[in-house]
Amino acid sequence: MNASEILRIVDAIHRDKNIDKEIVFEGIEAALVSALGKYYGEEADILVSIDRSSGEITAHCDGEQLDSEEVVGRIGAQTAKQVMIQKIREAERDALYDEYDELIGQMVSGVINRYEGAAATVTLPNVEAILPRSEQIPGETHHANERIRAAVYEVRKAGSRVKVILSRRMPALVQRLFEQEIPEIADGVIEIRAMSREPGYRSKVAVSSSDTRVDCVGACVGVRGNRIKNIVEELSGERIDIVRWDDNLEVLIPNALQPAEVDQVILCKMLGRAIVLVQEDNLSLAIGRRGQNVRLASKLSGWDIEIMTQDELAENIDRAIDGYSTIEGLEISVAERLVEEGFLSYDDLSIIEPDDLMEMGGISEEVVNHIVEQAENRAEEAEAAAVAARRLKKEQQRQAEADAKLAEAQAATEGGEAAEAGAEGDAPEVDATEEAATEEAPATEEAPADVAPAAEAASEEAVAEEPAAEAATGEEEEPTPASPEASK
Repeated sequence: MNASEILRIVDAIHRDKNIDKEIVFEGIEAALVSALGKYYGEEADILVSIDRSSGEITAHCDGEQLDSEEVVGRIGAQTAKQVMIQKIREAERDALYDEYDELIGQMVSGVINRYEGAAATVTLPNVEAILPRSEQIPGETHHANERIRAAVYEVRKAGSRVKVILSRRMPALVQRLFEQEIPEIADGVIEIRAMSREPGYRSKVAVSSSDTRVDCVGACVGVRGNRIKNIVEELSGERIDIVRWDDNLEVLIPNALQPAEVDQVILCKMLGRAIVLVQEDNLSLAIGRRGQNVRLASKLSGWDIEIMTQDELAENIDRAIDGYSTIEGLEISVAERLVEEGFLSYDDLSIIEPDDLMEMGGISEEVVNHIVEQAENRAEEAEAAAVAARRLKKEQQRQAEADAKLAEAQAATEGGEAAEAGAEGDAPEVDATEEAATEEAPATEEAPADVAPAAEAASEEAVAEEPAAEAATGEEEEPTPASPEASK
């Protein structure tokens, strides 16, 4: 292995494997050190260096310089080759790791090679990546040979390989899709200022424009919604709200809560909370399904948003003042100031900064600590009471469900009995007069079938005449024979 051959090998590896030449030189030097160590012994102090421009090898063993040709001749070619291959693989792995580590949060496109066990193997340039089920959009399914776009979530070394984890749940994926589909964002005219996402359900994207002539919201929506439609289709129908950004929170929060209409925003700066007042008919719209709208708006603005009506706010204020007035050491004036700052519960008071309360009420640190301790105790009691109330409510619900099932079972049983009775009623009726005759004088022979109509007529006539006779005499008469069979 002469100098020119070393340079040729280094250049070939650099071009084929995209590995820096310095890394290749270091790998060859390490291979030579390892091979010489086996020849001279593990305890020998061996140094090998290769001239980066000429390729000449310089080696020292225990301070004594070795002849370069002797070095190449003495080392085992197979040993050197194995060490070099290992070093080059490690260098290749490190280069691949660095390449994809820089892409974390960026969007990549690949083809699904396999889809087994709800996890997809995606073929990317130079590496196979994994899209686990936990990083897929809820409800979506994939198949082999499907082209997919995802964000790089994690990159780690696994032996001689690089393991790349992809994600379609990251908010960064939505941002990259906006940058790809909307040229104004890629050009920097429109900027994405904030974003919040619940994958598969809903996202909110706050945008602003550096050019007053460009409408940031309209540009993101596109003509007839074609731009946002492409993004929604890529995200399996996920709903996307485009919000106009404003540095003023009193403007940004109502924008973030759209389509609900907001009456007033009260900022509680000490708590980082915003109390948003809405009309009764807008309350459910502002909160959203399962609290989704207000939750995403809170993430977007960075403030804890609490939705309530004007009546609810007044009720909370009265309750808070009444509760604070019973705390030892807390004056009513301080309680009112606390309420003005948004402290509406014992939980809020228990997390107040002692310095803030000391400055607000002009009270000592000892009294402040005592006030906070009382607030913590009452907050725990309130939480315990709430837990007990929830448990009682669940028990009542279970009891109500059990009662409903029991009532349903009873109704089904009664319905079955009624149906059975109805079936018996549909059977041929036995003449009542015949039953009476049977009780008085049991007959050994049944009456002929043609006698029944006459018996019915005689019975009806007797029944009709009986009330009239009673009315005339006021005395009971003996029953008229009901049928021929009975008269015998």
